[in-house]
Amino acid sequence: MKISHIEHLGIAVESIEKALPYYEEVLGLKCYNIEVVEDQKVKTAFLKVGETKIELLEPTSPDSTIAKFIEKRGAGVHHVAFAIEDGVANALAFAEEKGVRLIDKAPRKGAEGLNIAFLHPKSTLGVLTELCEK
Repeated sequence: MKISHIEHLGIAVESIEKALPYYEEVLGLKCYNIEVVEDQKVKTAFLKVGETKIELLEPTSPDSTIAKFIEKRGAGVHHVAFAIEDGVANALAFAEEKGVRLIDKAPRKGAEGLNIAFLHPKSTLGVLTELCEK
């Protein structure tokens, strides 16, 4: 698995509309993209900090994984996403060989047109890990 950089940090929020003033007016960041990812039941907003992005995640349904996360743990850091240079499918195979529990057995489409897959936090020291490639 070849990681080039942290692609983004995912932060669960109850409302993007309510969260954006903090990121834009207090931290001075600029939201450059808002989109809904229907199959994940989530609305996303992206802001850039240098080469790394912050992805705000708002649930669009009470049964979404983000809604369940907020219900259990409250708003806050949800996942760390790494940019993979040698392909998400290869990274998944490598992680599985090393005994890491996979959430996704194959890459799927995520926000911003990225191919993504998740590794289970029970095998990644408690950190939900997302693997991404363009």
